[in-house]
Amino acid sequence: MNFFSSTFKLGILGGGQLGKMILNDTRKFDIYTSVLDASDEAPCKIACNEFHLGDLMDFDAVYNFGKHVDVLTFEIENVNTKALEALEKEGIKVYPSAKTLRTIQNKATQKLFYRDHDIPTADFSRFAYASEIIDAIHNGGLEFPFVWKSAQFGYDGTGVKIIRTEADLEGLPNVECIAEDMIPFKNELAVIVARNSKGEVATYPVVEMEFHPEANQVEYVICPARIDEKVAKKATEIALKVSQAFNHVGLLAVEMFQTKNDDILVNEVAPRPHNSGHHTIESSYTSQFEQHLRAILNLPLGKTDSKVGGIMVNLVGAEGYTGNVVYQNIENIMKMPGVTPHIYGKKQTRPFRKMGHVTIVNKDLSEARRIAEEVKNTIKVISE
Repeated sequence: MNFFSSTFKLGILGGGQLGKMILNDTRKFDIYTSVLDASDEAPCKIACNEFHLGDLMDFDAVYNFGKHVDVLTFEIENVNTKALEALEKEGIKVYPSAKTLRTIQNKATQKLFYRDHDIPTADFSRFAYASEIIDAIHNGGLEFPFVWKSAQFGYDGTGVKIIRTEADLEGLPNVECIAEDMIPFKNELAVIVARNSKGEVATYPVVEMEFHPEANQVEYVICPARIDEKVAKKATEIALKVSQAFNHVGLLAVEMFQTKNDDILVNEVAPRPHNSGHHTIESSYTSQFEQHLRAILNLPLGKTDSKVGGIMVNLVGAEGYTGNVVYQNIENIMKMPGVTPHIYGKKQTRPFRKMGHVTIVNKDLSEARRIAEEVKNTIKVISE
């Protein structure tokens, strides 16, 4: 099939920043794109060929949109999978598949999938309702501390809470959830795996993630991870095993814990471009966004090596500011060597909302880390 400068149409479900960054590459290759999103102010709107308004969880909206494209992909997990299944039956190529997405959408199902496929992950208990947790604690079936996770619709630290006492259970939504053993880990790592439908596979170097203690959001992504080569090899092998188990097509970001004993446990996966791969735009031969396109269009996969050490800093809305966004001191960070800001195009900021990211590249990773800290302390995402 001719994808370039042709009548081929790629459909993207979701119009957020990940879609916007995919569109940089569809424009590079002149691939015609159609985007569906519920917001008229979606970041993708300015960069796609066609923009359609619609609720991604609504069967008819997704089904009717998907009927008019040749290949359908998504940049967010909250999508109606029944509509995707119906489209697959009618011969529309959906990558990653509806089956993969349905397993990943629900954290309980995702964890059971790892258990069934001998993929190492933290022990957990599954509850139909959060209210059942109290009984489990009183019966001795569950001990503090543990990590509570809503089975569905959690993202960026929402739907996740560390439970140390009964008081911490107050105010939890009474929904399907899991209680996961709290792992004393020394590192959070991620590996992005790309796979096309021919079965060709490529992995990016292991990255390490430094988290914000309060927001439970990634503050820095560091590539390559500052870990032993044996640990990196183990992490890559486990990520490949996960990808093989899903038999997925596209990108799969595998987030992992490195325990105190250097074991690797899978935390969760995302079947799309991911925050842990944003640095690849500047630091790699092939960005994760271009690689996603190559994978879903069954093209040869690009080289995943890093050209240079890369660190990514998330730009999130500062606390105490809501309204029209202002990127304070952005000129000051642009003076720094190897610093590239990416602004996502969201006009309104609010505390901890992801508004953009900054990549810092440097041959010396510790120098990149020093500059990243300076970037973090200089730029502020505030409102007018």
